[in-house]
Amino acid sequence: MPKTPLHPSPPPLEANDVAIVGGGTVVWFVAFLALLPFQGTLSDHGHGTWPWICLSGGLLGLIGLWYCRARRDAIARGRAAEAAERVTDGDGQDPATRSD
Repeated sequence: MPKTPLHPSPPPLEANDVAIVGGGTVVWFVAFLALLPFQGTLSDHGHGTWPWICLSGGLLGLIGLWYCRARRDAIARGRAAEAAERVTDGDGQDPATRSD
């Protein structure tokens, strides 16, 4: 069987991580609020931990939101510093590909 030529990997897709993690966090908190009135029934059937699992998921989601926002801001700062460095190099061309 002949080998097919390999293609270069595409660049990674940019996603809105803050929105994704925020949506998941909201779902965990809504699940906690939905299960809270049924705490007695859930406990009677051996599932009394379910609301607290949802609460912990929501709290961990808040940590995830903090992390994603910090990461997004760090990436933006890095790109801004890289762009500023290109401008200070002269004509904005990458020094590795510039022919002097």
